[in-house]
Amino acid sequence: MPTERISFTGHAGHDLAARLDLPEGPVLATALFAHCFTCSKDIPAARRIAARLSAMGIAVLRFDFTGLGHSGGEFANTSFTSNVADLIAAARYLASRNMAPDMLIGHSLGGAAVLRARAGIPSVKSVVTLGAPFDPGHVAHHFEDALEAINRDGQAEVNLGGRPFVIGKEFVDDIRQTELGEAVADLGAALLVMHAPRDATVGIDNAAEIFQAARHPKSFVTLDDADHLITDPCDAEYAADMIATWATRYVDMKPPAPPPGAPEGVIRVTEADPEGFLQDVQNGPYHHVLADEPEAYGGTNRGLSPYGFVAAGLGACTSMTLRMYARRKGWLLEGISVEVCHDKVHAQDAIPSGPAKIDRFMRVIHLQGDLDQEQRAKLLEIADKCPVHRTLEQSSRVETRLEDAPKLPDMSQEGQDIDAAAI
Repeated sequence: MPTERISFTGHAGHDLAARLDLPEGPVLATALFAHCFTCSKDIPAARRIAARLSAMGIAVLRFDFTGLGHSGGEFANTSFTSNVADLIAAARYLASRNMAPDMLIGHSLGGAAVLRARAGIPSVKSVVTLGAPFDPGHVAHHFEDALEAINRDGQAEVNLGGRPFVIGKEFVDDIRQTELGEAVADLGAALLVMHAPRDATVGIDNAAEIFQAARHPKSFVTLDDADHLITDPCDAEYAADMIATWATRYVDMKPPAPPPGAPEGVIRVTEADPEGFLQDVQNGPYHHVLADEPEAYGGTNRGLSPYGFVAAGLGACTSMTLRMYARRKGWLLEGISVEVCHDKVHAQDAIPSGPAKIDRFMRVIHLQGDLDQEQRAKLLEIADKCPVHRTLEQSSRVETRLEDAPKLPDMSQEGQDIDAAAI
């Protein structure tokens, strides 16, 4: 996915560092992501969710709150309210680029922040929370041993996840006084609450309170055994896929007209896992599947292999072609099932110089219904006329061009904050 490294002005006038993850094709909608307490925009869960949404045409802006990551300002001078103000500033920046956010996504304390910020961002149609607390004051348990010093001296240095942070009294007072019940009830947008039942940092009861306070439309999805930071790539992928699927119901995403001669539109394949072979396969905003390789070949076996997709295309096209023919003839064809296997076999005549291997697709068709032998034989003949069958049997031409490579973003700092005691 193309990623722009940008900055915009935060609530107090400081430059806030951000990444804008863009689709390969047209931007159909925009999401704004808020990270967890003491984290940054670059934690793995944020990157995976952004990659998944951008693959389906949704641009995602993720940024570091004031005083965190690569953003300016002092963390000691921030508060929950200032985080909300930073979100509204980020939304104004997007609006200045004609990309006013349609969706807010917040992880942990960032989830509480997007619930409060929604009132100040009227373009938002949907809100997603991940492991969010209903009571932001819950975050104080991370530094309760320092509360006396903070109240006495106005601030104190605390150690969170092995890193020092200066926590100010304004932050503590702000989270203690913040209540989200009214903001959730008056959200004015569709809400998706995502939470792990075994979250040891923010209990599942917080999700129940958010869900009960919200009005319809609202949805809840469990993250099963995920940890609070959603560090497992499979958990992050699951969360991303659920958000992407849910978003299509509440965010109006109208893709442009397909290119002439290609009514199915453009299929975009984006690498999802540089360490393996997992790929996001997207066709417009609504059709998404995963491609992968078996574990024996270095993959994670979380999607069809490339040849599996070819076999699936042959099987689907065969079934559709038979249905069209039987429907036109008025035959009593009640059901169709097609099994396809692929391998490579030696073919003496493949090339004049000697034996070579060619692809062989073995297709078994099952027909249900009151059909006589003549009808069944005719349908077998028609199967060979399906368009994909003809494409595979005939010579095809693949024309390829290489786009100018975009400048890759600096990834050296990504993922360095995942050990923080985040909320």
